[in-house]
Order: sequence, then structure tokens, then C-alpha cells
Amino acid sequence: MDMPSPDPRILPRRDEIIRRLAGVLPEDALIHRAAELKPYECDALTAYACPPMAVVLPSSTEEVSAVLRICHDEGVPVVPRGAGTSLAGGALPTADCVILGVARLTGVLETNFADRYIRVGTGRTNLSVTGAVEGDGFFYAPDPSSQLACSIAGNIAMNAGGAHCLKYGVTTNNLMGVTLVLMDGEVVEIGGGHMDAPGLDLLGLVCGSEGQLGVVTEATLRILPKPEGARPVLIGYDSLETAGQCVSDIIRSGILPVAIEFMDRPCIRATEAFAGAGYPDCAALLIVEVEGSDPEIEEQLGQITEIARRLDPVELRVSQSAEESARIWLGRKSAFGAMGQINDYICLDGTIPVTELPRVLGRIEELSEEYGLGVANVFHAGDGNMHPLILFNANKEGDLEKAEALGAEILKTCVEVGGCLSGEHGIGVEKRDLMSVQYDPADLEAQMRVKDVFDPKWLLNPAKVFPLEVSRSRRTGEGLRPAAVQPPGYLETQRGTGS
Repeated sequence: MDMPSPDPRILPRRDEIIRRLAGVLPEDALIHRAAELKPYECDALTAYACPPMAVVLPSSTEEVSAVLRICHDEGVPVVPRGAGTSLAGGALPTADCVILGVARLTGVLETNFADRYIRVGTGRTNLSVTGAVEGDGFFYAPDPSSQLACSIAGNIAMNAGGAHCLKYGVTTNNLMGVTLVLMDGEVVEIGGGHMDAPGLDLLGLVCGSEGQLGVVTEATLRILPKPEGARPVLIGYDSLETAGQCVSDIIRSGILPVAIEFMDRPCIRATEAFAGAGYPDCAALLIVEVEGSDPEIEEQLGQITEIARRLDPVELRVSQSAEESARIWLGRKSAFGAMGQINDYICLDGTIPVTELPRVLGRIEELSEEYGLGVANVFHAGDGNMHPLILFNANKEGDLEKAEALGAEILKTCVEVGGCLSGEHGIGVEKRDLMSVQYDPADLEAQMRVKDVFDPKWLLNPAKVFPLEVSRSRRTGEGLRPAAVQPPGYLETQRGTGS
């Protein structure tokens, strides 16, 4: 995965750029010494690393604006960074960039239980949003596996989901408004404490834009009343295809569980060794959770177990207590850490129609044998958001490249069956050169013209999302069209209006 060479016009001015940044930030908010830059040289896609020129950690929207204004003036690329948990290289720096971390923007700025929203700084962790409102009987629905660490900023950038997104949706379904700082330092308010905003859906553009359009410093999030109760059922099968068929049958029946999670044998064994959750040793395991009142839960679990039994499960275990529910979820929540203890791996993020699960799982098995690399499957099966873990040896020459090639074939398969390249991890560096698999040149041009409007110099989060050669020409101006350079009047009317 190539990254652009440093701009020869920037590095010779490094000291002057750092001096200017120091003039608008507290001393402890600017990092530029080599040893201190080390933790920022990569995100959770650790196969690639590059120390940035500098890191800034502003504590307010005003400081973010001042930093971006300087970088815009100096022509310095900026890489927005939340908690650095991106599995797609979404926060991978370049040698001539400034990383802008939002980790200090953690405040709870407003809570409104009557209208069911909370406004927070985007450096706040996902789990701590629920922590701020659960005492009043509310929760924030999106729950990525990294929710203990990942930030709201990163969730918005990648449109993160989680185990419970089947019922409650992903970040875009729970995001009501943002404060967005554009690359030139201008602050824009989009949406707010209401369910929709007039005019073009700029909020829809920002959510999932991977730091290409601006830096989100504050977010207004939808909060929901906590359900009366919830219980999972654990279902084991002796084949991946049968488990996939069970998922398809549950969705087809009209039941809407809050979550349907899938794990295969390699992942089951790893999590058992790591967490000891009491899972059966079978080819595939489903965790299906429903919620509501006790009668609602019993009725839904009854229907689900009836569907599961038709396919002859090797184990079917309905939780009877809060302790048993916690143990059923323990292994799933520990899966990525457990796999990391036994192997290097690349975690993919393709999404497919639920009815295609049996076919795609079978194809993954074939590709695994063809490439001679193990693949462990753990994913949100209810909405078809797959997370195959490709196992490889980082110390074996050629293994990483082989793993990447296998990953590309799996993602191409997802697109071929009617799915897409990403459900919640984003495109980042990992999938940028596969964008042409899903989108034709006209589609890509339309997306890039949106970026032209928000970031005409193409300084924000370089070398991500779009194929490298295309984005390189865009940044140098070779690929810009005259009509795309000037922002349309609509965006001008929206800036600073709060709509």
C-alpha cells in the first residue's frame, strides 16, 4: 500500500510551521520530537507505519480552527485522528502531515432527555456516552467492539455500527448534528437537537466521509430509553452454510432481533482459550439477542428456537439469567483480542445481502484453501456486515502481500453478490484501490467533486478513500475541473447558520 512521498516544499519549512502552531496552542498540545511521535505512526492497521511531521491535541473547536487555518495557509496536509482504532488505515499519517487528534474534546456539553439527545465533544469514547446517561435510564445505541476505546469522532468518520446495529442502525441513524471545522478554519454547524434539518443532507455527507471534508469537534447524538430486558440464545451448527441459512431464515420470518452475531470454529477455539465463555466446539456459532418485556422476549425466543431446530443444531442454549447472558456475550466481545494472541491478522469489513451468507461463506473457505492462509469469521450476521480475519505471519516474507491479495478477493466477492466494500470500518488506505471495483469512473468523479467543494486543496486525510493516482492528481490540480473548484452557493448559505 503505497503512500505519497513527502512534499519537498513542506519539510524544509518544518520549524517555521511548528513555530506557528506553537503560537496558537498550549505547550503540551504540540508534539514534534521524534520519540514522542512514535505512538502516532500508525493506527490499528499496524502493518504500515510512518511518523508524522507533528501532532496537535487541541482542547476546543477554536483551537482546531486555528490549527487548520495555519495548515491551510502553509499547504500542510492534516490527518484527523480519534482514538487510532481504525482497522482500515483511516488515520495513517504521511511524513509531511500534521495529525490533529481530538482526544481532549471529551466534554458532555448538553443533555436533553425530553427530546432524547446528548451533545458531546467528539473525543469522548463511545461507551462513555452511554455512561453519561444510563443513570437516567437512557443509552447510546451504536456499540462497536472497540467501544471502550474508540471515539465518537472516529465513529462518525467511518459510520461505525456494532452488534446491536441490526435493530438500532449504525452511527448515521443516531447522529443528529455536528460542529464541523473546514480545512480553511471556518466553523460550520449542521443539524442539531431535532430529527432532521432543512435543505440538502449535509449531515449525511459528513457521516462516513472519513475525515475528507472537515474535522468534527462536537456531535449531537440520539439517545434512547433502555429496554425493559434482553436475553440471548446461543445456537451451534456443524457447518458454516447451515448457520448462514439460519440467519437468513430468522430475518425472512419477520423477527427483528437486536443482534445476530456469527463466529466460526477457529474464532470459537481462540475465544475459549482466551475467555472461557463455555462455547461448544462446533463449525459455527450464532448469538441471537432479543429485547423487550418478558412476554415479548419469550415469544421471540420461542420463534427463533423453532427456526433453529429445523436445521438440526448441535447446541441450542437460551439464557436464563443475567450472568448466563454475560457469559454468552463474553466470548464474542473478546474475539478480536483473542485472535490477536495467536496470530497476526487483517480484519476485513465487507457487507453482503443476508440471503447470500451461505454462498459467500463457502467461497471464503475455497479462497482460504487456494491461498493457503487461515480465515476466521466473526461478524454482525443480522445485517450482513462480515469481518473475516485473515491469519498470516508478519515475520514471513510475502505473507502480508498474500493476505492482502486474499482480502481483495473476498471483498470483490462481496461486491459481486450485491454488497459493498465496507459496512463500518471505512475505506481508508486498505480498500482505496478497490473503489473502482464497486464504482465506475463517473461515480468516483461525483464523490471527488464533493471533496473539491469542502477541501479544494485536497489537504485533509491524504491518500485515503480514493485510488492513489487519482487523489494525487487532484491534489496537484491536474484532475480538477473548473466547475468543481468553486464551492456552490448552497454551501456558502449554510455556513454558520446552524441548519
